[in-house]
Amino acid sequence: MAMEIVVSVVLLFVGIAVLVTIHVCIVGRAFRRGYNNGTVVVQVSTSIRSPSMSQEDIKKLPCFEYKMEEDKEKGNNSSPMECAVCLESYKLGDLCRLLPNCSHSFHAQCIDSWLSKSAICPICRTDANSPQVGDSSEVGVELV
Repeated sequence: MAMEIVVSVVLLFVGIAVLVTIHVCIVGRAFRRGYNNGTVVVQVSTSIRSPSMSQEDIKKLPCFEYKMEEDKEKGNNSSPMECAVCLESYKLGDLCRLLPNCSHSFHAQCIDSWLSKSAICPICRTDANSPQVGDSSEVGVELV
C-alpha cells in the first residue's frame, strides 16, 4: 500500500516536470520571436513570403466552366467539390481557374484575389508562378 503511494507521487512529479519543460520550450520560443507590449510579434522575413502575381500572369492561367460530369467521373458523387478559398461548393457553369503546377482548381474570382496577394496555392503551397503559365496542353479539362 505504501509502495503504491510512493510510486504515484513519483509519477505525479515526473508528469509535472514534463509539463513545465513543455511550457518553458513554448514560452522560450515566443521570447526568441520577440514581444511587443505583452503580445507576441511574429517576424516574417520577406525572402520567405511569396510575391504576388500580376493581373496579366493571373489571366494567363487556364480557366474552365465547372461541369458536374467532371466531378462524377472522379468518383466524388457523395460530396460536391468546394473552392478552398471561399469554401463554397462549385455550381454548374461556375468559371474556375486551374493552377498548372499542382492541378488544384478554384473559383476564378476567388483565386484571382488570392494570387494578387500571394503567388502560392492555398491548398499545397506550391508556387503558382511557373514557366508553364499559359501552356494548357497538359491540362485534362476543357478550357474556356
